[in-house]
Amino acid sequence: MKFHSALFLGAGFAATIASLALGNTIDQASQLELEGCFQQAAGILRTAMTDDSLSQGERRKLAFELDRLGRIKRDYPYTQAGLFRELQKAVKDLTLPEFEKWLAEGRFDVREIDGERRFMNASVSNLFFRHPELNARRLPPKDTTKHDRAVWETCVAIQQAALAEQTPYVLPKRFRHTMTVTVKAGAASNGEIIRAWLPIPRRYPFQTDFRLRNTSSLARHIDDEFSPIRSVYLEQPAQADQPTEFRIEYQYTMRGIWFQVKPDAVMPANTNDPALQPYLREAPHVVFTPEMRALSDQIAGGEKNPARLAQKFHNWIAENIKYSYALEYSTIRNIGDYCRAKGYGDCGQEALLFITLCRMNNIPARWQSGWNTFPGAKTIHDWCEIYLAPYGWIPVDNYKGIWAMQYAFTLTPEQKREVRDFYFGGLDYYRMAANSDHNQALTPPKRSFRSDDVDFQRGELEWGDQNIYFDQYSYRLEIEEITAPLD
Repeated sequence: MKFHSALFLGAGFAATIASLALGNTIDQASQLELEGCFQQAAGILRTAMTDDSLSQGERRKLAFELDRLGRIKRDYPYTQAGLFRELQKAVKDLTLPEFEKWLAEGRFDVREIDGERRFMNASVSNLFFRHPELNARRLPPKDTTKHDRAVWETCVAIQQAALAEQTPYVLPKRFRHTMTVTVKAGAASNGEIIRAWLPIPRRYPFQTDFRLRNTSSLARHIDDEFSPIRSVYLEQPAQADQPTEFRIEYQYTMRGIWFQVKPDAVMPANTNDPALQPYLREAPHVVFTPEMRALSDQIAGGEKNPARLAQKFHNWIAENIKYSYALEYSTIRNIGDYCRAKGYGDCGQEALLFITLCRMNNIPARWQSGWNTFPGAKTIHDWCEIYLAPYGWIPVDNYKGIWAMQYAFTLTPEQKREVRDFYFGGLDYYRMAANSDHNQALTPPKRSFRSDDVDFQRGELEWGDQNIYFDQYSYRLEIEEITAPLD
């Protein structure tokens, strides 16, 4: 018996040593990456991968770290001179001394990569988001009057209908969407089967009556309507020197949402409820760091009522976090804390910051994402839901709060607050929600690394065991509001 125990302990000790060695290798490569030594980091990872004793899982971890280095490089394509040329096209009367002043002030996301300063691909757009006073110099100028008004009017209409009908789900609209994903010629070897996962609407109380009408090839799998990451799975062979196109057409019904939340009626969540527990704990990119706890305490100010507390988090984000286009999520270690530390982020980063603050305070919170289909503003989009008893799950769109308070330039202060407050418990009907949680697994499983392992909106593709990354395909969503009856 002692002999067998010794063998067991020996095997366990060896596994522990191997795990520590793997962790040290990844830590060393990460530190080199932060120092800008990408080639050296890649060398350490490649050397480690030659160890024949590695398990498949260990080798995969190292391979992802190596792939991540390449993804980061793709996010930083501009040299300093190249960025200046792009800014000259976008900022009226920009001079070199002014640009150099902005560099000194740290207005741009910049990385040292193997001895060269490289700038993030969205640096031009993010300059205007982080410094909205520059919009007067924007080339070409943008007039947002019509769009600002349309968003406010939509919020008012949904709220009025919800009050009149005494239900949170109102004003249904039926949509036809056609999504096309085009893989570049040469992204996969001739004759190889390209596997594709494309997002489709998940069933919610506000999103119903999904019909898949057409696909470019046989739909080999369609997820259950309550899947947390709902997709249709297709396969098509690659042809030499030809792009490969995947296309799906579907219809669904979406309703506007508005809950008239009365804070005094809200009760603390039942933290022992198994259905709520997953949305109360830490998760990837939802980490209860000391810095996050300090921010929570600063915003809360002693508030304990779940509704009022969540509203305070929403309002603080709306007024203190700037919007910015993001780095690819797969390259960021902790997205929620990244947004907190930087003071800016995109819709998903803002949502994960809010989700973290809520969960730290026993307010169940979860991811929701898909597309924003608002006329003239179509884009992939993330938001979230929180659970407030007795209302249940209610939507919160932190980005729309930020947009209202900081970027809806033509609305009055009162209208801005109305829009901000609407998106705490309300959601417009120009949405397609495919996901109900983040960091979920596709079905059937993807063999290669996900291009986005947090979110799912643009589609995922691979051939063999090779991922097809975002720079190897394009995606397009065409939207039509229809009045045809269900069939």
